[in-house]
Amino acid sequence: MANTSQVITCKAAICWGAGKPVTVEEIQVDPPKATEVRVKIICASICHTDISYIQGLPYAKFPLVLGHEGVGIVESVGEQVKNLKEGDVVIPTYIGECEECENCVSGKTNLCLTYPVRLTGLLSDNTSRMSIRGQRLHHVLSCSTWSEYMVCDANYTLKLDPTIDPVHASFISCGFSTGFGAAWKEAKVESGTSVAVFGLGAVGLGAISGAKMLGATQIIGIDKNEMKREKGVAFGMTYFINPDDSPKSVSELVKELSGGTGVDYSFECTGVAPLLTESLEATKLGTGKTIAIGAGTEPIIPFGIVSLLYGRTLKGSVFGGLKAISDLSIVANKCEEFPLQELFTHEVPLIDINKAFELLKEPNCVKVVIKMPH
Repeated sequence: MANTSQVITCKAAICWGAGKPVTVEEIQVDPPKATEVRVKIICASICHTDISYIQGLPYAKFPLVLGHEGVGIVESVGEQVKNLKEGDVVIPTYIGECEECENCVSGKTNLCLTYPVRLTGLLSDNTSRMSIRGQRLHHVLSCSTWSEYMVCDANYTLKLDPTIDPVHASFISCGFSTGFGAAWKEAKVESGTSVAVFGLGAVGLGAISGAKMLGATQIIGIDKNEMKREKGVAFGMTYFINPDDSPKSVSELVKELSGGTGVDYSFECTGVAPLLTESLEATKLGTGKTIAIGAGTEPIIPFGIVSLLYGRTLKGSVFGGLKAISDLSIVANKCEEFPLQELFTHEVPLIDINKAFELLKEPNCVKVVIKMPH
């Protein structure tokens, strides 16, 4: 039985301020409070949101223990936690699901009002269980997976089948599931329809996978990295556009492939400002629907309003519209149906975390897995 009163000293990746180097240092992780669990991280992975946090965007609080994708084993539990126990395999989530609030029962959104997205970098009681040399450390949203141990609220934690590959579990904790959910829950892609996906990272490949599962017959992937063509095909892409191969706009190229009218659904997964208008313009007049997923570095961007005025729909999305428990558990149970091994291109130990940032710049890199030194 774990000693829930014991403070654990372990290693974690820390950023001390916007744009400052990431360092791996020893920190202290306190025991969980009543509604919390302390988790021993098995492995983690890198999402571009982590890079944004290092740059101070959009809600970063410093000093910060990085990481929000990962999987681990419950080491100890607070006295009020009933749904989890020591030894359970879990992934942290950054939204909760109470199943009782107005939003949860509406069926219209995944954004729970009782357990909302946490933007303070702190736990539900506005404190932290992580510190370094007596100084409080902050989370990325509701967790910090680039640490050997972390504490998160049990209401932001999903129990997994222990037979799931931990690397795959890490991938579905954010990136892949966000894209998959955007096709499934936000766009509600219909059988026989056409889809364009802007950006073929883990999120975009997840959107392709979701569109394929829902029966889309034309799935166009767009990326400047030619090496993403093979990855897109593995997940179900039927056509590939490299914008550098033509002087035409991306929306024009999409229309050429879709009978001149555009696609039924598009997914903007890059956060590159001009592509939001392009992704909307690539859809059909009057009925086209675009899901904005990628978060860029600019909070306000120029936008082609005419594209919207012609009856198209633009919708934002958090975690692909997936509910943290009921929907994400379905994705987890379908893990073996997706070629998630195609995402796993590189691995680094936690101590070499800065090498991971360089690997992300490599054209053949999709996901970097962070191996913990347990």
